[in-house]
Amino acid sequence: MALPLKFPSVITELNLLCTISLLNFASGYRVPLHEATGRGAFDSIRAVVFSMYISADIEGDLLSAQGMQSIKAGKVAELMSVADKIYQERPHETIPAVMVGELAGPIWEVVQLVTNVLNETGSVLVKGGYPNLGAFVLEALKEGDKVKERDSDVDPECDVILERLVKAIPAFQDMALVEGEPVYCFKKALLTMHAIALRFGSATPHPFPIPRTAHLPIFSDNVIPSLLVHLGVIDLSTSKSSLGLSSIFPEVNKENIDALLDALPPPSEESKGNRAETVLKEGPILTVEQAFALRAAAIDACELIIETARNLGSEELEANAKGSESLEWLKEITLPELDAWIWAVAKDRSDYRQLERFVLRGTPYF
Repeated sequence: MALPLKFPSVITELNLLCTISLLNFASGYRVPLHEATGRGAFDSIRAVVFSMYISADIEGDLLSAQGMQSIKAGKVAELMSVADKIYQERPHETIPAVMVGELAGPIWEVVQLVTNVLNETGSVLVKGGYPNLGAFVLEALKEGDKVKERDSDVDPECDVILERLVKAIPAFQDMALVEGEPVYCFKKALLTMHAIALRFGSATPHPFPIPRTAHLPIFSDNVIPSLLVHLGVIDLSTSKSSLGLSSIFPEVNKENIDALLDALPPPSEESKGNRAETVLKEGPILTVEQAFALRAAAIDACELIIETARNLGSEELEANAKGSESLEWLKEITLPELDAWIWAVAKDRSDYRQLERFVLRGTPYF
């Protein structure tokens, strides 16, 4: 989430980092974004925030509370470099053979979502008297620090910060009802805290209070749940029939699972330097209830993975080690580290990158 930028102050960098977290969604538009720009959802969001920052001298500070509150969809489309991708042609209602362009399509939906989140968040910040999102988050960090217990394993400061973020900012209110039961994922709010800890936690002295995030749950989106299904960790064949999830990934079977769990063969000499662009396939389009059920399952599955790893005995670790390799590190792995590894391998390993991921359109949460 770091960008190659020079910042006049640490608070300016904090504001940019928090804005990237705020806008870290649009996963349901991965394929159309790739087709339109050659970038996926997260890279598209980074590009937007990068452009908002470097255009400050010309456009005014678009990353300020007022800048967010007043930005228009046309400007967002320009910053995303998709101004020519937000129109679709349709036949004129009364004139034969005449086509008219109208604002429509998946890229226009992304532009509207980004604009709405910026406007809504900017309005909250202006009303609260905050100059930008970073200032609001900084206040939440300081409030969390007041309840920090230095030797505690519970990390109560994260609870305080999370509550402040979720209560105030609608785009952080990542929750839904699944068959009448509340499900709380809070992906972006949790990721905001962890991104801050990663970026500023090693600074000496700390520029502001840093939350301890090793005990946070995973930041559940569509990538991790989908990959865990493809790898056989989440078994949808046993899911409740009322959710309608059992057949959304029909290609998942033992043969494919075994192939994905094998080490990836090294690329051939011919493929090196002549790597064709991966053609991405749209995954199954889910309802809000289905998507939250899968995301919740991934949160629980990763908790079980960590619990299992930490309970492995020395003999079991030695039996699975290769050569002189030690697997003792498995007993120390954290949920955020597991999240980062799954997310990274889903992007970096070519066969995993081609796997379908479920799609939920119209959400500002992931």
